[in-house]
Amino acid sequence: MQGTEDQTKSFFDSKVLGHPAGLFVLFFTEMWERFSFYGMRVLLVNFLTMAVIGYNPGWEWSTENATALFGTYAGLLYLTPILGGIIADKKIGYRWAVVIGALIMTLGHASMALETEASLYIGLALLVIGTGFFKPNMTSIISEMYKDLPEKKDGAYTIFYMGVNAGAFFGMMLCGYLAERVGWSWGFGLAGIFMLLGTLQFWLAKPLFGNIGGVPNAEEIAAAEAEEEKRAIEKGDAVSKRNPFTQLDKILIAITSVIGLLYLINDPLSKIAGIDLFPFELFGLGGTYVVVLTGLGLFLWLVISRISRYDMVTRDRMIAFVIFAFFTVFFWLSFEQGASSLVLFARDSVQRNLMGDGAIIYNIINALLTVVPLAIITWVLFLLWRRTIKKIPGSNIVLVVCFAGVWAVVGWMLNRDLTTVAYNVTYQSYLSPNIDEETGEQTVDKQGNLVFNHIAISEQTEVPANAVIVNDTVKIGEPLELTEGQNINIIHKNNEKTEFAFLNDERLALARTRGDEANRDNGVVAATVIEKLDNQVEIPVSWFSILNSFFIIAFASFFSKWWESKYNPSATGKYALGLIIMAIGFGLLAFGSYGIEEGVKVSLVWLVLAYLFHTLGELCLSPVGLSYVSKLVPARMIAFMFGMWYLAIAIGNKLAAVLGGQIEVITKEYSLSVFFLIFTIVPAVAGIIIWILTPIIKKLMHGVK
Repeated sequence: MQGTEDQTKSFFDSKVLGHPAGLFVLFFTEMWERFSFYGMRVLLVNFLTMAVIGYNPGWEWSTENATALFGTYAGLLYLTPILGGIIADKKIGYRWAVVIGALIMTLGHASMALETEASLYIGLALLVIGTGFFKPNMTSIISEMYKDLPEKKDGAYTIFYMGVNAGAFFGMMLCGYLAERVGWSWGFGLAGIFMLLGTLQFWLAKPLFGNIGGVPNAEEIAAAEAEEEKRAIEKGDAVSKRNPFTQLDKILIAITSVIGLLYLINDPLSKIAGIDLFPFELFGLGGTYVVVLTGLGLFLWLVISRISRYDMVTRDRMIAFVIFAFFTVFFWLSFEQGASSLVLFARDSVQRNLMGDGAIIYNIINALLTVVPLAIITWVLFLLWRRTIKKIPGSNIVLVVCFAGVWAVVGWMLNRDLTTVAYNVTYQSYLSPNIDEETGEQTVDKQGNLVFNHIAISEQTEVPANAVIVNDTVKIGEPLELTEGQNINIIHKNNEKTEFAFLNDERLALARTRGDEANRDNGVVAATVIEKLDNQVEIPVSWFSILNSFFIIAFASFFSKWWESKYNPSATGKYALGLIIMAIGFGLLAFGSYGIEEGVKVSLVWLVLAYLFHTLGELCLSPVGLSYVSKLVPARMIAFMFGMWYLAIAIGNKLAAVLGGQIEVITKEYSLSVFFLIFTIVPAVAGIIIWILTPIIKKLMHGVK
């Protein structure tokens, strides 16, 4: 072990900003992985639900089907790292696990860029497997690096998580922008390119790490186990060693794991393909409910039986942790609406087209949001280059290529938005009576006039006999010069069919091909430019998702200082704050969308404020849970309880997608405001309950702060 200690000390000889250069290699590796992950994540539901015929055609899945698939994918992402961490610990080491995981994820992104149904499923499966290897082992490398310098560990993790948020920020911004402006495969493809380059720079930095994160040998495993046993005894955890996992415990773990996996697979399989793995009923309940309730019951039996075998203090502390895990589900089922319903809300219901002063203000804010953090991270790259170019030249060169690519995409994006101009164009429509679904009669407006729908006449539209034809005017925005009187082709831009976009030759050919393939009207409408207007910018749907990462970076230090002050709330206080503050964000959305009529857009201010409060809630709650694993759980149960914690997050993610998939149903039956009110009430009530439970939980924790 002496050799490893010497290498760890020499590892700290090459410093950047007071930390070893290797930390920043990990920073950039994690940054590119998060770039890829969040870049894809922000696209998936939008792509799947976008209309087959349109400016940027998708697959036109129902929201329920799209979110069922996404929810299963998101849930599995929190379960496979448990297995990946075990394999790395015992067999292949952290560095190999990271490389293997990253390469598998690269293949997953490449598969998704093909945009076929088979490649989509293969791609998502590869991303789940790759994440299992990658996710737990990056932080394990940092932990090994700083095992002899624990006082520096907090600072190291702070820097590392800045990389996480920087990657999420730029991934959602740039992959989202490319996907929405050029095509979906470009967004998925960009995510894969940076995943591959990030892997390459990490592998080429191998000389910097020495044996850190290498393949474990029998001596190191034995030493680690001895150290863990020593810590357990020091914690007064000797009793836990007399409570081994029984054969029944192992069987229950296997059964509940299989049930959970089958449910996650069956949900999208039954909805999308119509194949139900549980096609039976029992006591009037469908097979899915029976299996899930059975699995839940067995899991509770397992947890209760395990906990009951410990002494009173240990048992009480573990019960406190289980309570925290339970309320975690309510947080994530609301927070993760950001990947499903809030994406669709931003796309279809938020006013994203800005002109004149509004466009100028947005362009300035967007430029600052993009250029300033990118410049800061590029400066960090320069410092890393200066310190390590002789030792790891290949890794540095790959990083420079990565950043050159990012700067190029950023420059193109900002220039495109600055040069986009609005034009009024005219086209022909015919009037179709607006029929009330309940009465079957034509609707009337507040003045008593009959209401007609304006149906755009495409090159394939069969206009009904005696239909009234009118000339309609619509605004389009393009980064090109059009002239008054110029004849152009336009097409619906979104699923609501309230906006149009210009078709160049390539998109025109694609629209006609899609129409032929779907045996539907291709939607191509002839139009004439009648007036050039002011500068215009359309905010991408994905832009709102970057606000979470931005607000984390902006407010993380404030919360860190708050937790270190005398005003530091208790664990239950932080949980209550996190849940209630997030509920306020949804309450603002419910208020902002209250009473709006169909086709009317909500101000973007409400969505920006919602993301602000969601992030503040996350900063209160998210760091609490895992920190209490080591404080409340005996050593022998830490791995099991980590698994339980990630299971709670996985359940929260799956429920978030299932509930988010009901946005169209609830909006049609009630209103958009009612949908958001659900996510206001549920976390708020959960927050109040855990706050009320403070005295009980404090007593269960037996002095743990």
